Amino acid sequence: MFTGIIETLGEISKIETEGSNVHFTIASAMSSALKIDQSVAHNGVCLTVVNVDETTHTVTAIAETLAKTNLAHLKVADKINLERCMQMNARLDGHIVQGHVDQTATCILVKELDGSWEYRFKYDSSLGNVTVEKGSICINGISLTVVNATIDEFSVFIIPYTYDHTNLHQVRVSDEVNLEFDIIGKYVARLMGIKD
Repeated sequence: MFTGIIETLGEISKIETEGSNVHFTIASAMSSALKIDQSVAHNGVCLTVVNVDETTHTVTAIAETLAKTNLAHLKVADKINLERCMQMNARLDGHIVQGHVDQTATCILVKELDGSWEYRFKYDSSLGNVTVEKGSICINGISLTVVNATIDEFSVFIIPYTYDHTNLHQVRVSDEVNLEFDIIGKYVARLMGIKD
């Protein structure tokens, strides 16, 4: 379980393909503190640490993960949002995030608003996921609040701290992001008979 509060940015230092798997090596301030077998959210995707050294850690993404997230588009030197799993004795500052990406969305608007930013995203609503005004959404692992939601689009507003300390500042129109919809909303949708 995660909270969607990004701890640090990592930088992709190496990408290796082995069969249908891809190994990502990431340099970050937290890498040396990680342990093999630990779960860490990478752009909101829960991945298992398979190697650690003084400045980097390595995780492996299988074909299913690559097909359903934006990880397949990562390149060496790209920035990636990182969050370790939450501690049960700590405050839940974001919302409950599982690290299981539901689908991707395409950025269709980036607008500077004199000190903040509006990002608008379009997603495939036929998969049964929904957003609601003032509800929670997880974008690349970041817990954010939905505004201006329609059947297949929504916006979020970003404060300078979030812009500077996550990889949203790299997202441009037509870029793909990972979405994890609110777990409570998914259960309600299922109960109401909306296909997941």
